[in-house]
Amino acid sequence: MKTTLDIHDELLVRAKRRAKVEGRSLRAVVEEGLRLALAPPRVRPSYSMPDLREGDPQAPDPLERYSWPELRELIYGDSGTR
Repeated sequence: MKTTLDIHDELLVRAKRRAKVEGRSLRAVVEEGLRLALAPPRVRPSYSMPDLREGDPQAPDPLERYSWPELRELIYGDSGTR
């Protein structure tokens, strides 16, 4: 299908340059650009943290026996109570 487009001069110069360098027609470069612009967005796989745990996963939690104030005291010492 034929159509007329008003393209910014610098963009047209760059498209023509790309077409020449790649040995393609301007039409092919413009069509590729439109395909890329109209393609559905790529779904990136979600990041998964690597499992870096050490020790026996079945062992009891050594911190479970402490209350929050006791843990705070262990971590911060005197500065945690101010």
